[in-house]
Amino acid sequence: MTVKLYLESIEAAYARTFDAQVVAIDGNSIVLDRTLFYPLGGGQYWDTGVLSGPNGDINVQEVRGRGDVQHTVETEHQLVVGDEVRGTVDWDTRYAHMRMHTAQHLMSGIAYELFNGVRTVGNQIHAEKSRIDFNPISFDEAMMERLVDVVNGHINTGLKVSDSVMTREEINTIMPPDRTNMNLLPASVRDLRVVQIGDQVDLCPCAGTHVSNTSELGRVELIGKKSKGKGTQRLSYHLLTPSFVRSPSSKIV
Repeated sequence: MTVKLYLESIEAAYARTFDAQVVAIDGNSIVLDRTLFYPLGGGQYWDTGVLSGPNGDINVQEVRGRGDVQHTVETEHQLVVGDEVRGTVDWDTRYAHMRMHTAQHLMSGIAYELFNGVRTVGNQIHAEKSRIDFNPISFDEAMMERLVDVVNGHINTGLKVSDSVMTREEINTIMPPDRTNMNLLPASVRDLRVVQIGDQVDLCPCAGTHVSNTSELGRVELIGKKSKGKGTQRLSYHLLTPSFVRSPSSKIV
């Protein structure tokens, strides 16, 4: 199983360079013993970047898998099992996903509090724009304006974003199970990585990458609303560039 370096802490997501060893190859799919590349999952798209090996640089085009993380690279890679490589994550894409995913958590938590426990039933995190599906609800303009105003207020406050490991029971004593979508997680998983914004402004099990402070989000703007049937509405959003932007860590992990 590939060690997911980005899960070690919130700060670990700011690292972009790491050393690893090739442990398996299947055509142009490379499995490493450890990685900073985030694989597709949880609504968040994969990281891209470069693997530098004995024969030069190869582009990482796609990343998938939750056990063994598979890095899809250019076909003519010439790597063999046992090779040492240095991976470099594309920072612009990684940081965009971090900001978007944290904004999604914040909006989902605030919507739950403002609108009678409305649930987040789906999301897609992209670099340029993202979306959240809410149910049951029918947003009008005033409701959307209120949601954005409260979310941006928390962004301006500069809330700390932290992570920890909790049991299902510990999470359920803090947040209602319907708010954290606990029913969607396998019952066999007892210990969960939890991402928290501020003093429980939002708390949710999540294996994604996030920023360390809401001040890095800039400002949320809604760019679309669409009915998805059966009481579900989809809000699309993007983020304006903040005045404070974090740089990646220069440390090689």
